[in-house]
Amino acid sequence: MTSIPKTPSRYRSRSDAKTPLTPSIISAFNSISISPQKRSHPADLSNPFITKSRQASPVKRATGGGIAVSDSFQRQAGGGVIRKGGIETRLDVVSRDYLPPTSQPRPELKRSRSTPATRERTQSTGDNRDRFITTRDADDVAATLELMSLNPKTVSPGHTARLAAATGVPLNRRVLAYHEAPPASSSDSTLSQQRELARPLYGRPGELPSSTSSTTNKSRRIPTQPERVLDAPGMVDDFYLNLVSWSIQNVVAVALAESTYIWRADTGIVSHLGEAPEGTYVSSVDFSNDGAYLGIGLGTGEVELWDVEAGQKLRTMGGHQGQIAVLSWNAHILSSGCGDGSIWHHDVRVPRHKVMELLGHTGEVCGLKWRADGELLASGGNDNVVNIWDGRVGDVTEGARGQAKWTKRNHTAAVKAIAWCPWQSSLLASGGGTNDATVHVWNSGTGARLHSLKTPSQVTSIIWSPHKKEILTTHGYPTNAIMVHAYPSLERIAEIRDAHDSRVLYTAVGPAGDVVCTGAGDENLKFWRIWEGAGAKKKKEGKERLSSTRSGILSIR
Repeated sequence: MTSIPKTPSRYRSRSDAKTPLTPSIISAFNSISISPQKRSHPADLSNPFITKSRQASPVKRATGGGIAVSDSFQRQAGGGVIRKGGIETRLDVVSRDYLPPTSQPRPELKRSRSTPATRERTQSTGDNRDRFITTRDADDVAATLELMSLNPKTVSPGHTARLAAATGVPLNRRVLAYHEAPPASSSDSTLSQQRELARPLYGRPGELPSSTSSTTNKSRRIPTQPERVLDAPGMVDDFYLNLVSWSIQNVVAVALAESTYIWRADTGIVSHLGEAPEGTYVSSVDFSNDGAYLGIGLGTGEVELWDVEAGQKLRTMGGHQGQIAVLSWNAHILSSGCGDGSIWHHDVRVPRHKVMELLGHTGEVCGLKWRADGELLASGGNDNVVNIWDGRVGDVTEGARGQAKWTKRNHTAAVKAIAWCPWQSSLLASGGGTNDATVHVWNSGTGARLHSLKTPSQVTSIIWSPHKKEILTTHGYPTNAIMVHAYPSLERIAEIRDAHDSRVLYTAVGPAGDVVCTGAGDENLKFWRIWEGAGAKKKKEGKERLSSTRSGILSIR
């Protein structure tokens, strides 16, 4: 006899109790009258748990007793589960969605003062304060400040008292405090307007006021007083001239009106070199590279060549039609800049001295400088133009003319200040006059402008430091200052305001690269120690040499 397989326990109902169909239950079911309502549809589609009518499940086993089963009973049994001789009633059908019970308000979480509140709490309370800023009562702040003391018990009372006395801060008092704004000035409005109009002329942003009329950086200090002052009566106050030169042999040449003087820095001896012809004046001076010869330009267009050691004139080279405002040497070539805008190359070795003429300016040439290697020549003029020339003259004939390699028109005033960098030969610096007051740094290889610096007044000269990456500039009205700038940032490192009583027009640097000589229309030559020399021994000797007359003023004449 085959056995009926049992349903596994994992598929059975949780209830182990069985409800058998007894005669009393069957009679109770028979007494129930169920009258189904008519429906337009075979099934209620609104309830997903009631499906279309289906055939009743077959009776696995007939119940004992031969009890007849009605149609209504069969319909009821068709929806249930038949178990071993009985039907287990099914669960009630869920006709509504689940609604969670009304929850009680949760207790508010205890947070520290630094814990930000949630968005719901902020919106419900209507608090518009920033949730990232802690809220502290005034009493709490006052209590916290009371606990802050500048005299803790762990520190020595004597040490704390000394600190308070040194800093000027009273004990147990706040260092910083808020006060009301100062009252508005009751001065005359006209005077205030005049100050505002004059501020661009005298204002120097970023300066530190000093009683010594100087401005210095904390990491860089220069003497604010000159080491020596020479009286130079008769020095001409002319922006376009160049009247001071310092040779490699430590000799200074200065032109005073029609006379030229030599001052030997080693011994302090002053000697008169020569006089200009009657009816003219000395307009420029410049030493040769070895310091043995001195070129002197005259107001009538002649260029004189002098032997410094012998004190005699060797030759006079004429041909220019205007004053010679500037001279520059390159080996045996002496270049001169004329008032008519022309530049001549003079070969001092041959009788026919003019070997080349450079035409690139329409105004007076007042700035001229050869590069140390002699390959390039830079010039600046009263036409606001900077020209860079190819200096390789070679074998040329009389009357040959050269063309500028680069022409720069960025300045808006006369360009007198011209200087080549000694430690990077491709760098050229130029400075403009009153209407420009700007320093430009150029790359002579590409012609590109690398840096620009706006200054408060006209730029009269530029000197590169041979030992540091710094630039010195001298200025005219209204500052009459000497400024030192770092390179390449061009940040102002130091400034000596009112270095002279008038415009600082002429400059020259000593052979050691540490002392700078300046001349002005106030008829004074001043020597300033701007940089330190290469060796300590040279610095010590230089100080001893210049300290002998530091307290007095010597006269060149």
